[in-house]
Amino acid sequence: MNIQGKVAFVTGANRGLGKAFAQALVAAGAAKVYAGARTPGNIDLPGVEAVQLDLTDPASIAAAATRYTDVDLLINNAGIFAPGSLLDANAADTLRRHFDTNLFGQLALIQAYTPILQRRGGGTIVNVLSVLSWAAIPGTAPYSVSKAAFWMLTNGLRNELQAQHTRIVAVHPAYIDTDMAAGANGPKTQPEDVVRTVLQGLAEGLDEILVDDVGRAIKQSLSTPQPYYLGTAATPA
Repeated sequence: MNIQGKVAFVTGANRGLGKAFAQALVAAGAAKVYAGARTPGNIDLPGVEAVQLDLTDPASIAAAATRYTDVDLLINNAGIFAPGSLLDANAADTLRRHFDTNLFGQLALIQAYTPILQRRGGGTIVNVLSVLSWAAIPGTAPYSVSKAAFWMLTNGLRNELQAQHTRIVAVHPAYIDTDMAAGANGPKTQPEDVVRTVLQGLAEGLDEILVDDVGRAIKQSLSTPQPYYLGTAATPA
C-alpha cells in the first residue's frame, strides 16, 4: 500500500505507538490522518484531526463511522492492559475488561468501517497485536488471552474480507518503549522504528509483520516442543 494521498484513521493515537503512527503517516504524504482517542483533547499534532473514540461505546464508534467516511487505512492500535492472574477471584471481570476493548471493540470498529473501505476500493486494516498473542508471562495472562483472540479474529476476518479486496495485516511487536511497557525489563523497540517497519511491510504487501528479534523467535518457537520464554516481568508488549 502506498500511503501517499491516502486517508488514515489511527486509534489510540494520543500517545506512544499511536502517536508515532499518526506523525509518520503525515510525513509519508497521507491526504488526511484522523487520530482517535477517548480524550482527543490530548492530541495536538500538525496535520492530524483529533477524533473522540471509545471502543467500549457503540455510539462513539457509530458516530465516527458516520462522520469520517473517506478512510482508506484503518490502524487498530488502541488497547488496554491490566495485570492479573487467571486464578484471581476477579479473573472473569479482568478478562471481560480486556475483551471489551481488545476484541469486541476492535470487531465493532472493523464492522463499522468495512462498508466504508469497500466503497473506497477495499483499503487496508492494520491490527496491532503483540508477541503475547503467542506467549504468556506471569501477570499478563488476561492480556495475552485477549490478544490471542484478536489474532484469531484477524485471521478469520482476512478470509471474509478477501471478497471485497480489503487487506488485513497483523503486527506482532514485543516490548515497545512506551508508557505501557515502562516497567518491563529487556530490549525495547522505539515506536518510530515499529512504525517504519509496519509502513515498509504495507508497501511490500505483507499480511503479518514482525518488528523485532523477540517476535521472530517466538513465532519460530511455536513449531518447537519448547516454546520461547519471555521472562517474568508482568508488563505487556
